[in-house]
Amino acid sequence: MSVVKRPLITEKSNEISEKLKKFGFVVNRNASKDEIKKEIEKLYSVNVVEINTMIYGGKAKTRYTKKNILNGRTRGYKKAVVTLKEGQTIDFYSNI
Repeated sequence: MSVVKRPLITEKSNEISEKLKKFGFVVNRNASKDEIKKEIEKLYSVNVVEINTMIYGGKAKTRYTKKNILNGRTRGYKKAVVTLKEGQTIDFYSNI
């Protein structure tokens, strides 16, 4: 299974990537920083300077229906914020 699942494309991550050249990815929960670095350098042909990882737990969700109340949780995930070497960038929108 791949280490990097998908890029994290949100308004906040786009703003950070434009200002600080940091890019977010959703990664495999068991992946180490070294594995993430190798995978991103291989996929995007860039040099990674720094990686910060964080694990998010799922949120509790409640949905009210006509018959009853449904309780559940969203999935948790691991996020990696990657800092690139100066002058390099990743374009997520080139394949659209």
